[in-house]
Amino acid sequence: MTRHEAQSQFTRRQALAVGATLAGGALLVGCSLPDILSAGSKVEPGPFGPFLKFTPDGLVTVVSKHIEFGQGNHAGLAAIAAEELDADWSKVRVEQAPANAKYYGNSFMGGTQGTGGSSAISDSWPKMRAAGAAARAMFVGAAAAKWGVPAAEITVKEGVVSHPSGKSAGFGELVAEAAKIAPPEAPKLKDPKTFTLVGTDRVRRKDSLDKSTGKARYTQDVRLPGMLTAMVAHPPRFGAKVKSFDAAEAKKVAGVIAVHEIPTGVAVVAESTWAAKLGRDALKVEWDESKAEMRGSAALLADYQALASGKTPAPEGKDGWKSFDSKGDAARAAAGTAAVEATFDFPYLSHATMEPMNCVAIVGKGPTRLVFGSQSPTLDQMNVARITPSLPGSIEIETLTTGGSFGRRSNLQSDYVAECAHIAKKVGKGVPVKLVWTREDDQRAGYFRPLTHHSVRVTVDAEGYPAAWRHRLVSQSILAGAPAGMGPGDGVDGTVVEGVMGSPYLKATPVVDAKVLTPEVGVPVLWWRSVGATHTAYVMEHTIDLLARKAGKDPVDYRRALYGKAGAARHLAVLNLAAEKAGWGQPAPAGWTRGVAVHESFGSVVAQIAEVKLENGVPKVGRVVTAIDCGLAIAPDQIAAQMEGGTCYGLSAAMFGQVTLTDGVVDQLNFDSYRVLRNSEAPSVETYILPSANPPSGVGEPGTPVIGPAVANAMLAISGQPVLSQPFVKA
Repeated sequence: MTRHEAQSQFTRRQALAVGATLAGGALLVGCSLPDILSAGSKVEPGPFGPFLKFTPDGLVTVVSKHIEFGQGNHAGLAAIAAEELDADWSKVRVEQAPANAKYYGNSFMGGTQGTGGSSAISDSWPKMRAAGAAARAMFVGAAAAKWGVPAAEITVKEGVVSHPSGKSAGFGELVAEAAKIAPPEAPKLKDPKTFTLVGTDRVRRKDSLDKSTGKARYTQDVRLPGMLTAMVAHPPRFGAKVKSFDAAEAKKVAGVIAVHEIPTGVAVVAESTWAAKLGRDALKVEWDESKAEMRGSAALLADYQALASGKTPAPEGKDGWKSFDSKGDAARAAAGTAAVEATFDFPYLSHATMEPMNCVAIVGKGPTRLVFGSQSPTLDQMNVARITPSLPGSIEIETLTTGGSFGRRSNLQSDYVAECAHIAKKVGKGVPVKLVWTREDDQRAGYFRPLTHHSVRVTVDAEGYPAAWRHRLVSQSILAGAPAGMGPGDGVDGTVVEGVMGSPYLKATPVVDAKVLTPEVGVPVLWWRSVGATHTAYVMEHTIDLLARKAGKDPVDYRRALYGKAGAARHLAVLNLAAEKAGWGQPAPAGWTRGVAVHESFGSVVAQIAEVKLENGVPKVGRVVTAIDCGLAIAPDQIAAQMEGGTCYGLSAAMFGQVTLTDGVVDQLNFDSYRVLRNSEAPSVETYILPSANPPSGVGEPGTPVIGPAVANAMLAISGQPVLSQPFVKA
């Protein structure tokens, strides 16, 4: 499997689900799938194509088809084009693309427009290079014609086109003439060895000042003439519906305009957010819970454990156990004395974005228009087209800067976007409606990382290495909610097993018996930063340390041997780099103990070594050394930032993250009960990038799943006891 095949595992699955949803939408709104992929805001590319714009003052605008929600991809995308263009980086600006899949589709997501699966840079790498190189050729051609010299004699540097005769001109001076030159169909690209911008620390974010000063525009900043604000009363249990409601008291609240029932609850529309909230609080709603999920998380986990152990028989047929990566005699995996036999439990997790869900919709007068941070514009267009109803080409989306997603803002139902469209349709007349979700709304009515249980049994050979590996995994299927025929069907949902599936440790094991079970549960689940790797990396890496300990071998050396058997050269390279930089083999600072973990996700491989100590039984993480192979590094500073952010996000989940349900009702509604990592608890993260000439691969997610097992392995070294559940700190 190549790195791009590995990176595409998740995005291809998401694309299939998106494609199914879109195809179903096509039937509903009377258009074909090709029509859908051309849907959206009208775009008339200029002479330099859909990705680049130039002005006479010399400014270069790069149009980014991927949303910016904190990950900083705009800088990297702009740098790719600017490198091939030989632009002056100080004069490069970034503009968010409109919603139009024909020009701005994601090749990793089936041609639909969207950002996810850590695919923004890898998807845009060839396209932005070609756009920059083509524009450069056009400027060179214009200068050659204007000066009457051969194009081969012209050079471009920092946005200045020059000839040895002394003639020179900036892009701004040549833009009119260059616009008349036909762009080459196959522009000549630079040899990456000659790059002067890409791969340097000059590639820094272009949005830092605007975000620091408040100039950056988020959905909550949107103020439109006559705009109303809406809030929705959601049921306390997932799957419940409105049975009846009394809006009399809500309508008495000053500023409340109307109350409407929508498919997901009861919406209060008001002149202000506060009036909408007070009106919602005054509602009296009776819920029909006949189809609601009534089980608590403890009961669900007990069910999972019983299924994995065989105490509860699993269903037969397509709803039963599904095998993956299995090889050899399965009976051997259950026989003999196990060197390691352990079970692992992982709770539901909230995405806990800094900015809760919100959206502005305008329906009923002219084209339907949405203004918000759209992570999957094509999907949002189709879901809204079903509601209004409209043809997808009439749904316009203005995508704004967004305060985080981690997967939350992209789901097959476009949940909060659809809510806003329903409300705006009720209001009608083209009146703008802003839907506002509070933190409590997202905790109570949102989506979670699935509750998951693993059972692992490993026997070893005479040298202490795995001889037979039995693995049982029980978790909800993220893609089970996809339209019929487009989810996992009778096969394995890769979003559940990725990280176990394809693991170099299984490749190095002669006998593997691996199976997954995905029970139906009424709690909505969704991809969460690094998806399946959030639990599979932990299980695989902690199991390996348990095996190394049992064999009396150093955990780094133990991994080296397994990577050699599996032919996992990239894993070995990042492990060696991290070990070198961390000083593995030398004593840790007094009072600290080191733990190691390595994992591949989204085409990149990350190794981390964490220095940990226990204070009153609670782990404190000091220094974290990170090594990553992500292909050619576009923006080293931003890669380091993503490793830092991903590490803290993953550590927060491993230490404190937990959503529990009592009789189907969510217990944690805000940060007072859903604990997150604080600044004072954040470790020092060092990032080392493995040099590579391969195309870039994912960065946004691969830094998240490795820190948990690295810390757990340090805790194992300290106490001698395995850490078999998260969070480490129990509420």
